[in-house]
Amino acid sequence: MDFLKELFKENYSATNFFLLAGPCVVENRDILFRTAEKLVEISEKLKIPLVFKSSYTKANRSSVNSFTGIGNQQALELLAEVKTQFNIPLVTDIHTEADAELAAQYVDVLQIPAFLCRQTSLLIAAAKTGKVVNIKKGQFLSPEAMQFAQQKVQSTGNEKVMLTERGTTFGYQDLIVDYRGIPIMKQFGKPVIMDCTHALQQPNQASGVTGGKPELIETIAKCAIAAGADGLFIETHPDPSNALSDGANMLPLSEIQSLMEKLIRVRQAIL
Repeated sequence: MDFLKELFKENYSATNFFLLAGPCVVENRDILFRTAEKLVEISEKLKIPLVFKSSYTKANRSSVNSFTGIGNQQALELLAEVKTQFNIPLVTDIHTEADAELAAQYVDVLQIPAFLCRQTSLLIAAAKTGKVVNIKKGQFLSPEAMQFAQQKVQSTGNEKVMLTERGTTFGYQDLIVDYRGIPIMKQFGKPVIMDCTHALQQPNQASGVTGGKPELIETIAKCAIAAGADGLFIETHPDPSNALSDGANMLPLSEIQSLMEKLIRVRQAIL
């Protein structure tokens, strides 16, 4: 838990990046705890600060038939168990002002989905909880425009805000990452994160199920670290092919440690 307190101190400095990682959405207790246990093991071994991620509900799905969650209360209580058992901070998505108040009772970081990054009332509600607010850059925005989303959070007196790059819309069914956005957003004085999995989504598929290119996660992550990203966001799952949400672009849990070891070497090379 101390990591998040240190992160926003003026004199904070780190030799390593931090990691936001976990399954896209809470599916069941087994997957949640298996993933958390492995990520904690890797975090401790490689000295990478970890914030465990899983959405307690998913509101922005392509199809009305897509899985959205097991129930808000049940999912949040499972996340609370993870926090207690492994002594790690949590991040989860929120979509409404009511979500901010509810989720803040259980998690440490409230994440604003990219499609909602301009929603003033949502940003203000998240900020007023006193929690860390992680704002994902809209696929439709320039990195320069994210200063205004950040200012909405800071207008409440909450300085605990992070910005996340997650790619820019490229045509109808693809995204592209402009790595200039990382140093541009770092100029705003807050931590900048690279979302290495959602940046590889292929939305708007005829099937109603978002596709992806997980084989390029390593490339996205390496480039982000080289460009100066403070943290990485990676959704991971023991069996992505059977995941109930975003399986097409999640990294298999078994591949996380190897990737982290490579990224540490990249980080060391640029310091």
